[in-house]
Amino acid sequence: MRMAEGVEWAVHGCLNLAWAGPEKAVPAARLAAYYDLPSAYMNKQLQALARAGLVYSTPGPGGGFRLARAPEDITLMDVVAAIEGREDAFRCKEIRERVPDAPASPGQGRCLVDQAMLRAESAWRKELAAQTLADLKRRVERSAPEVPAHVRRHLAA
Repeated sequence: MRMAEGVEWAVHGCLNLAWAGPEKAVPAARLAAYYDLPSAYMNKQLQALARAGLVYSTPGPGGGFRLARAPEDITLMDVVAAIEGREDAFRCKEIRERVPDAPASPGQGRCLVDQAMLRAESAWRKELAAQTLADLKRRVERSAPEVPAHVRRHLAA
């Protein structure tokens, strides 16, 4: 399954907002500059997160983005769904029905290919929903303890 690069940008952006803290609104341009990304595209991802209720924006001078919920209350699936949408990745088109004089499929229910794909996607979604932003934040802090301070210094500049 392929996800747009905006998912990666959104997850990193949320992590950086978590390290910035709830009192600090961070401009999209500052988040984008940290990774040398286009500001307009980072802003697009942040706006999608805002529509999903994961971040909120403060307009005007000194404005920017903040997490709208605690990191413990934001799952990776929340972020993916905000950027990619909630539609199923696999869409069965029932091509088996196009075969002339085909034998009847057992049960005539949902296509077995469709069922297999939906089970796999369900497992993928369940795994992402089981991981919160706080879980990922803790793993980063254990493996690279200097990262949070580096992010805060850059975002405060």
